[in-house]
Amino acid sequence: MTAADRPARRAPVRPARVLLHTFLVVTSLAWLAPLLWALLAALRPYAETSEKGYVSWPDRLSTGNFTQAFEQSDMAHYVVNTLVVAVPAVLLTLFLSSMVAFHVARFDARVNLLLLLVFTAGNLLPQQVIITPLYRLYLLVDLPGITASGKLYDSALGLVLIHVAFQSGFCVFVLSASMRSLPHELTEAALVDGASVWRLYAQITLPLCRPAMAALATLLSIWIYNDFFWAIVLISTGDNMPVTSALNNLSGQYFTDPNLVAAGALLTAIPTLAVYFALQRQFVSGLTLGSGRG
Repeated sequence: MTAADRPARRAPVRPARVLLHTFLVVTSLAWLAPLLWALLAALRPYAETSEKGYVSWPDRLSTGNFTQAFEQSDMAHYVVNTLVVAVPAVLLTLFLSSMVAFHVARFDARVNLLLLLVFTAGNLLPQQVIITPLYRLYLLVDLPGITASGKLYDSALGLVLIHVAFQSGFCVFVLSASMRSLPHELTEAALVDGASVWRLYAQITLPLCRPAMAALATLLSIWIYNDFFWAIVLISTGDNMPVTSALNNLSGQYFTDPNLVAAGALLTAIPTLAVYFALQRQFVSGLTLGSGRG
C-alpha cells in the first residue's frame, strides 16, 4: 500500500474546540428560544393555552392567528406606510453617504478628517436629546402642497429626513474605510485617461464598494423598518404610522390575546427577513471586507 492509498488520519479533537462549539450551540439556542416560543404560541389557539398554559404540548396547530392578525391590524396598509419611508430613506442615505465618503477617502484635503469626525460624532448624540427642538422645528416648517398635513410634521417626508440625518454618520464611516482600502492606482489611472470626478465615483469606486453598500443597505432596512421612536414623536395621525404600530390594533381595551399579538409580531418581521436573505451573500462579504488584509 502506497502512501497515497493510506487513509488520512483525522486530527485529534481538542478540548478547546469542543468547548467552543458547545458555547456556540448553547448561544444559538438561547437566541432562538424566544422566537420558537413565539411561533409556537402563534400557532396555538388562545383557549388551549389559557387552559393548559404556554409550557405544554399543543393538541393542534393552525395558522388562524396569522390570518386574523393580518386582517384585524390592517397590516397591509401599515406596511405600505413603512415602505414609503424606508425605501427612499435607505437609498438617499446610501447615496449621500457614499458621496461624502468618496471625498474623504479619495481626495487629500485638510477638512477631510474634520468632516469624518463630524459625521461620526453625529451617531454619539442621543436621539432623546433633540426631541423637543426637533418637534418645534417640524411644526414651524410649512410645506403647503407637498405634504398632506401642509407641514414637515406628520408627514413621511419628515421621517425620511430624520432617518437620513441619523444614519448617514455610520454609513460615511463604513464606506470611507471601504474606499480607503481600494488601490490608489485605479484613481490615478482613471485621472490620466481623462475621467471626470463623477465618472471616477459612479463607474469605478461604487462598483468596487458593492459588498459594503449591500451590507449597509441590509442594516439600514432593518433599522428603519423597525423604528417606532421617531414615528411616535413626529407622526400624529394614526393612519400614517409605520407597521410597528399595527400591533396596537391587536390590543383590546379589556382583553389582549397574546397568541394573536405573537402572530402579528412574526408577520411584521417577514419583510426584514426577506431583505436579509436576499442580500445575505453581499452582507457577509461586506462584513468580512478587509479581514484578510494584514
